[in-house]
Parts: sequence; C-alpha cells; structure tokens
Amino acid sequence: MIQTIRSAWKVQELRNKLLFTIFALLIFRVGSAIPLPFIDTEMLSTWMNQQSSSIFSLLNVMSGDAFAQATVFALSIQPYINSSIIVQLLTIAIPALEKMAKEDGEEGKKKIAAITRYATVAIALLQSFGYYTLIKSYGLITQDANAIWVALVIIFAFTAGSAFLMWLGEQITEFGVGNGISIILFGGIVARGPRMVYDIIAGVQVWASGSASTSTTTSLHPAFIPLIVVGILLLVVFVVFITNSERRVPVQYAKRVVGRKMYGGQSSHIPIKVNMSGVMPIIFAQAIASIPATIGMFVPSAQVEGSGWNTFLKVFDSNGLIYCVVYFLLIVLFSYFYNTIQFNPVEIANNLKKNGGFVPGFRPGKPTADFLAKVIGRLTMFGAVYLGVVALLPAITGNIMQAFGSTAGRGLAIGGTSIIIVVGVALETVKALEAQLMMRHYKGFLE
Repeated sequence: MIQTIRSAWKVQELRNKLLFTIFALLIFRVGSAIPLPFIDTEMLSTWMNQQSSSIFSLLNVMSGDAFAQATVFALSIQPYINSSIIVQLLTIAIPALEKMAKEDGEEGKKKIAAITRYATVAIALLQSFGYYTLIKSYGLITQDANAIWVALVIIFAFTAGSAFLMWLGEQITEFGVGNGISIILFGGIVARGPRMVYDIIAGVQVWASGSASTSTTTSLHPAFIPLIVVGILLLVVFVVFITNSERRVPVQYAKRVVGRKMYGGQSSHIPIKVNMSGVMPIIFAQAIASIPATIGMFVPSAQVEGSGWNTFLKVFDSNGLIYCVVYFLLIVLFSYFYNTIQFNPVEIANNLKKNGGFVPGFRPGKPTADFLAKVIGRLTMFGAVYLGVVALLPAITGNIMQAFGSTAGRGLAIGGTSIIIVVGVALETVKALEAQLMMRHYKGFLE
C-alpha cells in the first residue's frame, strides 16, 4: 500500500488527485468542528458519551464525533446513503425509473443522480427536524426553544451541511481518488482514533480507582487491552485476506483459422471476488439500522426512562440480540442486492459465446449462465456471512467482556463495523490508484 502511494505521488496528475482528496477531507474535518449556535454542546456531548451502545453512538462514530458536538456536519453523509438506498430500490420496483437507468444511457444516469440529490435534501430536512426535537426535549438549547427562528437556523444549518458533504463526496469521486462517499466515512471513523486511545486509557484508570459506578467513563480491565489489540490486528488481516480472495472460473477460447493464420485457442479465466460488493452492504445496513434512532428523535417521550418509545429504542441496542439479527439479515440482503446489480451471468455468458469462449464442461449459452449464477450465488452467500460475522463478532466479544464486569465492551459492536469500513475503503482506494498507474503504463509499482 505504501509503495503504491509513493509511486502514485511521483505522477503529477495522481499527485493532484491525492492532494485534492486530502484537501477535501480537511474541509470535512474543519466543518465537523464548527458547532451550531443556540446549543449547549458540552451537555449534549456528555449525554452522547453515556450512549455507548445505542444507535446514537453509531451515528456519532460514522460522523467522526460531529453528531455528539452538534456541528455543521452532524448528519454527515447518512442522508445521502439513505437516499441512494431508496432510489436504487425504487429503480427496481418502478419500470419508468428502471428504463431511465438502463436504456437512456448517460442522460438517464444524470436524471437518477438528480433525483437522489433531491431525496437527500428531503431526508436531511427530516433528520434535522428530528435532531432539533431531540435537543429541545433535553433542554439543550440556550435560547428560547420555542422561537421559530432558532429552530429554522438549527434545522437548515444541519441540512445545508449534509447537502454540502453530498456535493463534496461527488467532487472527490470526480477529481480525487476512490469513491467520495466512502472516503468521507473513512475520514470520520479514522478521526476517532485518538479518542478511542484516550477512552481505553481512561477506562483502565477508572477500573484501577474502582469508581466505575460513579464515573461517566466506562471501565476496562488492563488484561483486556492486549486481547483487544491482537483481536483488531487479526480482524484486519482476515478482512484483507477475504477482500483479495477470488474464484477464478477457467475459460477456453476455440481455435479458428482466418486465411493462413490461426486465432484463439488461449486459456483465460473470469475472476469473481469472494466479496464483490465490498463495504457497501455494511454502509447500507448501518444506515437502515439508524432508522429507529431517527424515529426516536421525533418523540420526546422516547428519552423518558421506562416509556414505550424508550423501551423500543433499547430493543435496538447495538449489543442486543434483535439488533444483531436485523443487522445480519440486512447485510445478507444488501450483499445479494449489490451482486445482482454488478454481475449479470446471462450477459457474461452471451459475451463469451460471441467471442468463441466457453467454460470447460459447460455448453455456451444458458448452461454457462446457469453455472455462473450458481457460482455467484455460493460466493455471495459466503461473502454475506463473512461480512455479518465479522461485523457482529465484536458485539459478541463486548457481551463477554461485560459479563466479566468491563463496561467498555459495550462499544465494541460499533468498532467491528468501523474496522470493516476503514479496511475496505483503504483497499478499494489503493486498487483505484493501482488502476490509474496501470493506465499510465507505470512500470514496477507492484514490485
């Protein structure tokens, strides 16, 4: 990875792309540190830190602590992700949108992108109003909470911040390196690294002082530190191994004589990734998993201990059984959804047939398409289960740690999702750089 970045830095055009991406991330982090007016951010941050295993904590992680600080970019890129999910599902369900996406070419894609942007603004407005309701119900607004202009400033500032991040992500995709939305999520999660180290140190100090019951900081037994570090390293190695794994389907091309020359007869293969969808199922699943928290924002009684809505939110505790089951099923669902969009066995089989290629042991046409569909189905199931297990393994570990009296284990469920996203985005970005280098015929960048 380091060698690839060094090689890319030597190419002027790629160096400009890297600098643009870094500059965009810098803008994102600056906006994530600018708090909105009229909000008591200190009390809000204290309350958020107590929600170590709730959906609100997940939103905070994905925004790089901006959600807990009520900054301009508090909603992060979540409205755009939710909008993308809705539009893609509607594209399958509504024939007019499907025709627009497939048959209208580049013009249709532009229209779909415009619809996604409008839906993003609408969702951002909805979530901004919910966040304002949440803050108001806790009395965290320093001015008159019933003033219309105070509500408008807060709601429209959150919405504008989310819309700006959507635009910034598109600029990174066009002028930078990698997928802009994934890069922004990556930047937000990585920015929490120093905070995570601080929480571990503070947790050990709380455990040593024996004041875990009175402190707002979670306690952590020192013996768990090496286990956490080794577990994270092993998880990273496993994610990298599976991400780079692929099934190679052999392809043979028939020989044909044209004049005095013979063409074809070569052997090749179709590389099929074990996890073709990358980190997108994880990103989409956690976006859907945040819906209960969004609903809870609109209901002030949801913050009252013992109320019906409060119990509803606790059911979706990130360490809870129901949340884990729903999260796992969503990951499997979106894995199949994305692989269906990306890989069409019938189209590949037809292309092989036109070019005189065939899979040994299978006739060209429908038999080849059925075989490829079977292979893809098995790989998709394995990749989906892999993503689900890796995402939930820290939650299981957190429950075990909590059973031994360490309250710091409650936040590990969110850590598993973060690791998958960070590692996956890093690998995809490096591959994008390698592809750019390959296009420029750069020699030796893989040495």
